[in-house]
Amino acid sequence: MPAVLRLLTLAGVATLFLVAAPAHSEPLDSAAVDAIVKKSLETWRVSGVAVAIVRDGEVIYLKGRGVRALDADDPVTPDTLFPIGSCTKAFTTTAMAILVDEGKMDWDDHVRKHLSYFHLSDPLADHDVRLRDLVCHRTGLASNDLLWYQASWSMEEMVRRAGRLPLDQPFRTRFQYQSTMFTAAGLAVASSADQPWQDFVQRRLFDPLGMTASCFTSTAAAKVADRAVGHRLNRLGRLEVVEYYPMEVPNPAGSIHSTARDLSKWLIFQLGDGRAGGKRLVSAANLAETHTPQMVIRLEGIERDLQPDTVQMSYGMGWVLQDYRGVGLCSHAGAIDGFRVHFTLIPEKKIGIVLLNNLQHTHMNQALSNSLVDLLLGLPRKDWNAVCGRAVLKAEAAAADKASEREARRKPDAAPSLPLTAYAGVYENPAYGEARVAVEKGVLVWTWNQFRTPLDHYQFDEFTAPLEVIGSPHIVFTLNAEGNVSAMKVSEPMNAEFRRK
Repeated sequence: MPAVLRLLTLAGVATLFLVAAPAHSEPLDSAAVDAIVKKSLETWRVSGVAVAIVRDGEVIYLKGRGVRALDADDPVTPDTLFPIGSCTKAFTTTAMAILVDEGKMDWDDHVRKHLSYFHLSDPLADHDVRLRDLVCHRTGLASNDLLWYQASWSMEEMVRRAGRLPLDQPFRTRFQYQSTMFTAAGLAVASSADQPWQDFVQRRLFDPLGMTASCFTSTAAAKVADRAVGHRLNRLGRLEVVEYYPMEVPNPAGSIHSTARDLSKWLIFQLGDGRAGGKRLVSAANLAETHTPQMVIRLEGIERDLQPDTVQMSYGMGWVLQDYRGVGLCSHAGAIDGFRVHFTLIPEKKIGIVLLNNLQHTHMNQALSNSLVDLLLGLPRKDWNAVCGRAVLKAEAAAADKASEREARRKPDAAPSLPLTAYAGVYENPAYGEARVAVEKGVLVWTWNQFRTPLDHYQFDEFTAPLEVIGSPHIVFTLNAEGNVSAMKVSEPMNAEFRRK
């Protein structure tokens, strides 16, 4: 998930992308690619990766390295199936581009022209929100990933609930990555095309591109023998297998599963003029519109350190656009439990890179992509494993310092204001619904959606929910003037207040 910088204007970046880099038509040094991939796997402790590189409409490298699962010897191959997470988003915006060509929608249509139930809580934003706003992350809504992550409600309900959330920033003023808005865009595709989003993508993109191995749900992926298994580093720094994330309903924001072989066809298409096999799938103009800067991304924090050779970064529609060592890149990452993937396009050189790896929360994708771009363009080599590694260590140290500061201010002996039974009850938030607190065996137990956990007392009326998968949020109960519990506030990633019913 992204962040970024300033200094050049959007027009300057757009001009930069049109400046051609020196030609590099010599054959690819496959051994050099092999060595770069091998080093990255070892450095980042990733079990396996599938890599595809395309240039001038041809696949010039297609290999798997490592194993599909830590506890087995099955190798990753070009045909190993991976969930691609948010790299699904470009399929949704390309589907929109096709419908714009056909006059069934326009990038600047009001969202409610296609989704009558769509709303934002801010009246100005609600009145003027357009399809373009949804797919360049500028609605003012923060990520609120728990609207979709392990959610028990439908996609339409996700979108309805998003409309009850307060905006985190003023409308159209700041880039904030927001997947539920892409779900809404996919539902608009379905409404305009008069067929489910996945059927449209299958018929208008997968089929003509020959993406025969790609699918839309974990249920379909489970039927494939050559399927990657996800991994993570646990709190002890040990590699362990992660349970496959269930995606049983196709979601336009992140549910596609695919292979390096299939995705090489996708990147060749994205680098072209909208045609495949001599047949036009989308106009060159509307395909290019998805690659055009729409919203500046500030480079700050770890993203600044990961991108030392970038001056400005922007979001297009399903793609991140940036300058990199004098050339323009168009890229996107995707992540879901156990996996991290990355697509990189170098439009002026007609080069594309697919990276599919089976370790979550790794920055190998960034380091490996940059290393391969340097090789392919003949740029001076840089140890990107070291650069990105230092950025990660710096971010981890800053997070540890922040946690230490908080711990230093903690008063663990400060008991709750009331007996535990006083906190028990049903609490409600307009977007997140009901959360329940009960006393079981002398401790508070918090239940919301698919999550249930005992609460650890932190200080006063503050507790923590030890749910590592969602960041172990802090929960603070608030008392009214009569001294009764009236609400509870749940910290990031939810950042929401629940009122007691």
